[in-house]
Amino acid sequence: MHRVRTIPAIVAQHAEDAAFLWLRRRREIDGPLLDETEIGRIDQRLEANLEGLMAAGEAGWDTARGRFADYAEPGELFVLGTLALRWGGTKLVPLAIDLSVGLGEAGISSLSAAIARAQRDNLRPFVAKWLDTRDPRLRALGLSALWHHRIDPGPRLHDLMSDSDTNVRRRAIKLAGALRRRDLLSAVLAGLDGPAPKERLAAALAACLLGETPSAHPVVDQIVLTEPSLAEAAIEIRLLTTPTKAGKSWLQKHLERPARRGVATASIGLFGDRSVMPWLIEKMREPEIAGAAGASLRDLFEVDFGDTDLFVTDPAVLGDGFAALDGDLLPAADRVEAWWDDGRGGRNHRPFRSMRRVRLNALRAALASPETPLVDWRGTRRFPAWM
Repeated sequence: MHRVRTIPAIVAQHAEDAAFLWLRRRREIDGPLLDETEIGRIDQRLEANLEGLMAAGEAGWDTARGRFADYAEPGELFVLGTLALRWGGTKLVPLAIDLSVGLGEAGISSLSAAIARAQRDNLRPFVAKWLDTRDPRLRALGLSALWHHRIDPGPRLHDLMSDSDTNVRRRAIKLAGALRRRDLLSAVLAGLDGPAPKERLAAALAACLLGETPSAHPVVDQIVLTEPSLAEAAIEIRLLTTPTKAGKSWLQKHLERPARRGVATASIGLFGDRSVMPWLIEKMREPEIAGAAGASLRDLFEVDFGDTDLFVTDPAVLGDGFAALDGDLLPAADRVEAWWDDGRGGRNHRPFRSMRRVRLNALRAALASPETPLVDWRGTRRFPAWM
């Protein structure tokens, strides 16, 4: 790390903007609102601010460290972790890891994102040590490095899948599925009985990727019924791995359950069957599930709805009963109906593949081809646009 003359206000702005831009990227990276080009624009701005901090040398590090002292948040930790890994300091990286403790799992997630942006050569001095340490946080970070850079650790992965820490096991199981390690299928199936719901869900997806869908489905079904925070992800796995006719029958049962009606409605678009549109439009008139119906609409069409007037926040446009939903961006049923009736939607729009669609396409491709590793849909085009 070097010392150079800097303008403190500019360096501080770099630190603030980098944290903000990463938080926005994290929020949108798997979502329905932005596509690869728009994520690329965020990445370019983020990279420019990180480079500004790097160019500031010691002042850049001190500024980022001071900002974290004032705002101990995931975005600020991401910036510290990224700088530490790029400088490759044997003191800076452990310091960033120590500072993550107070953020719990969010801290590990932030450092994992920093690892994703790090060069392999910068990670090489750390990963083997992390995997062999007694600290489960470090083992989790080691697995994050393997996951983001799609590196197979060979026989070592089996031991990590039976680790004493559930978070480490979950990450190891996830990696085994992505790498299509069928030799580790028995360990993946053991994860279906894991004590933590997230571990069981990771094992279910890995089992599906390894061709053992029948073993995974009972676990997925149980998660849908008992774990509200994981229900959406579990339903997604179920529908992507179930023939269409059987999948529709399965989902219909959850539409009839009041507790799962919303998340089930949000998943209907996964079938790609636009004949559901009249029913979906009627659901947009119901305040409690209008947002879910809008989510399905986005899945049904490769359209940038940000270029339309179909999603609004104005209760006067949305209709009776929406006044209490302050600030929510929801589909306006009357406008969607007119749009649908005018040529069944999609007319005069440029093709738009949201990051959610990119992710779903990657999963579909991997599930359809037992020999193909799960691609890193988050890193295929990191800096695609200059505007």
